[in-house]
Amino acid sequence: MEVKKVDHIGIAVKSLDEALPFYTDTLGLSCIGIETVESEQVRVAFLKVGDVKLELLEPLSEHSPIASFIEKRGEGIHHVALGVDHIEQRIEELKNNGIRMIHEQPKRGAGGARIAFMHPKAARGVLYELCEKVGGQ
Repeated sequence: MEVKKVDHIGIAVKSLDEALPFYTDTLGLSCIGIETVESEQVRVAFLKVGDVKLELLEPLSEHSPIASFIEKRGEGIHHVALGVDHIEQRIEELKNNGIRMIHEQPKRGAGGARIAFMHPKAARGVLYELCEKVGGQ
């Protein structure tokens, strides 16, 4: 499996409104977009850091996976997204190598990307997201 790059690092936050000033005012990062991803029950903000983005994830309900994460572990790094091409092929390669997937098929994520998560127990405790940008963005 060829990984093109680290696309983004997901960071769980309780509130975008409370978290964003630290990233924009204190760190001086540019917020390049905010959107809601209903399928994941989150509101996300993307911040540009060179060629990588930080993705702040705010839960929209207590049923959101991000709400569960924050309840168990607190705010902080949630996942690392790896930029790939041919995501279906990558998923099959991982499964053929014994990697348990949370998503057996890609689903739509923020920015229209096609995403799938590996189970952290299969990835040495790290939650990795495969991320295929539509149109190679």
